Amino acid sequence: MSSTEMIFEDRGDAGRRLAGRLARYVDERPVVFALPRGGVPVGAEVARSLGAPLEIVVSRKLGAPGQPEFGIGAVAPGGVRVLNERAVRVLGIENDYLDWVSARESAEAERRLLLFRGDRPYPDLDGRTAILVDDGLATGVTARAALLALNRLNPRRLVLAVPVCAPQTAKLLRPETDDLICLVEPSDLEAVGLWYRNFEQVPDEEVVRLLEEARRAAGPDAGEEDAGPVEQ
Repeated sequence: MSSTEMIFEDRGDAGRRLAGRLARYVDERPVVFALPRGGVPVGAEVARSLGAPLEIVVSRKLGAPGQPEFGIGAVAPGGVRVLNERAVRVLGIENDYLDWVSARESAEAERRLLLFRGDRPYPDLDGRTAILVDDGLATGVTARAALLALNRLNPRRLVLAVPVCAPQTAKLLRPETDDLICLVEPSDLEAVGLWYRNFEQVPDEEVVRLLEEARRAAGPDAGEEDAGPVEQ
């Protein structure tokens, strides 16, 4: 399939296409975890197709000093922190800065987690497959932190599923998962948004709405036993 055939109409379209590749996990009582905000519309379609609960895991990028858009690492629930050691070394970033920015982004992750899902504990993943979904991966640093956080919940299987991904990122993340599914791995990714006709920002209100809709559709027993609160 050529790259032009794999341009997605929007995140919903991407999620529906992705769900077809994930159908083999439907009997493993999967729980879909989306990375907000852009991953949530994708995850909502995957969860709907699989008849699975939809959850989120909040991972926050750590920006370089004076260059907040340049990611030098990421934090995720449970005290997870991953660093791009080479970038940290080349830029000469000191530990005091790393500790400060990690604490700031961890606090913001906790705030957003409460905003999106309240203080409900995550579902018990014992014997279940956890599927992490995003709308696309460039560097993959936030996805890597999220994978490490989910792995601490001891799922039976950990799957990463995205519509589009840089090949070098897929190679980096594949050892962190039991299965990595990417519909297209363009050598010239440039930016995830270029692979969508409609790539508008997803507001917080849309994230909350999609999560609440999924919760109502799944019913009160979808999450089964809780795993306990996830500490930041």
